[in-house]
Amino acid sequence: MKDSNFLKEHNGRLMWHPMTSPQDTIDHPPTIISEASGVNITDIDGHTVVDAVGGMWNVNLGYSCQPVKDAMAAQLEKLPYYSTFRGTSNEAAIELSYELSEFFAPDGLSRAFFTSGGSDSVETALRLARQYHKLRGDAGRVKFLSLKKGYHGTHIGGASVNGNANFRNAYEPLLPGCYHIPAPYTYRNPFNETDPEKLAQLCAAALEDEIAFQGANTIAAMIIEPILGAGGVIVPHKSFAPMVRDICERNGILLITDEVVTAYGRTGAWSGARLWGIKPDMMCTAKAITNGYFPFGAVMLGDKMIEAFENNPNAKIGHGYTYSGHPVGAAAALACLAETKRLNVVENAAARGDQLFAGCKALMEKHDIIGDVRGGQGLMTAIEMVSDCATKKPIDAVRATTVQNVTYKSGAMIRVSGPNIILSPPLVLTETDVATILSALDAGFTAA
Repeated sequence: MKDSNFLKEHNGRLMWHPMTSPQDTIDHPPTIISEASGVNITDIDGHTVVDAVGGMWNVNLGYSCQPVKDAMAAQLEKLPYYSTFRGTSNEAAIELSYELSEFFAPDGLSRAFFTSGGSDSVETALRLARQYHKLRGDAGRVKFLSLKKGYHGTHIGGASVNGNANFRNAYEPLLPGCYHIPAPYTYRNPFNETDPEKLAQLCAAALEDEIAFQGANTIAAMIIEPILGAGGVIVPHKSFAPMVRDICERNGILLITDEVVTAYGRTGAWSGARLWGIKPDMMCTAKAITNGYFPFGAVMLGDKMIEAFENNPNAKIGHGYTYSGHPVGAAAALACLAETKRLNVVENAAARGDQLFAGCKALMEKHDIIGDVRGGQGLMTAIEMVSDCATKKPIDAVRATTVQNVTYKSGAMIRVSGPNIILSPPLVLTETDVATILSALDAGFTAA
């Protein structure tokens, strides 16, 4: 490994980073993280902080989960790679498909298609949705519905159903036939409705109106995040997902839940679908499936998909990835799933999530820079910063950067996305860790 002077000199110059401009990376070199332990990360200068981002929503078990590391090492020694394309398989992938079918049985999902990550999982679900209808003789069902503010990855399909222009404009034209309805976002919505239950009803009515306008027989699927993550931790009223499930069912539209973030305990339930009491036709998962230690994902499939595809000679899946069912990734996922269940992380996610949410609400009372705090459902919290509470004008980039930098210096890594601070720490953090995050945020807001 090169020394720290070499790394600092070349930081931001030769590598293009996701979700920013190459010039910004040169002008503002990234923080170089060199070590991690527990829920803490340490940069190249030796500064250690609590990781309130959890890597990227994915390090649920922290950075010292030895069973996962051991499982990966053992699998590397035994079989570092073989494909699961037609004609071959591997032991770890087979065992993982069984364990996932058991884990997601309450969600009505019992088959797995393995991918390399979240964007791959979304792309897979969209493709299989179109193929499902073709197999059933409904070849005209090709359109997709989703929510504004929703995030579904970066592939062409995922970008097309994304509900945020930042991930779309530079790459248009995208996939045709993708339409978006208003999200149940109480702080900002076209109905000026602040009551969560009434807003859920209005958004559901907008969905029915769009289906009627497009024609139900042209729509393949609707994809939703049970809690909108990257869009700003938008938690819908508990009635919203069941209404969407019912509307899709009545109109012959598949429902895909994008649980790349919400599966495996993040919400204080084992899945977002289970949180809201619905059973999707497909579920996209990734991130925490391997605790971030290996790029891996899985699309879980329910009875409708099974009936259409299995025992059907015309149902050849012309889709897959070189690393689908990678044995090292599958071994990591098996160990991660076992440890996730052993620790029963949903309980700590719920308790620490309540503590974090309440602490952020208290900061809102203290700092006018905070316009809204959202979350209260597991370890998913967002703080929306404004320059004026009355007008809800978003904070300027300079002050937002000040908040981020001072918070980091004061003990916590946070993620600022536009006006939002996204908090998604590991599910194993302690009360003391939460207190550290809140104290660091307080310092950041004071400085700005």
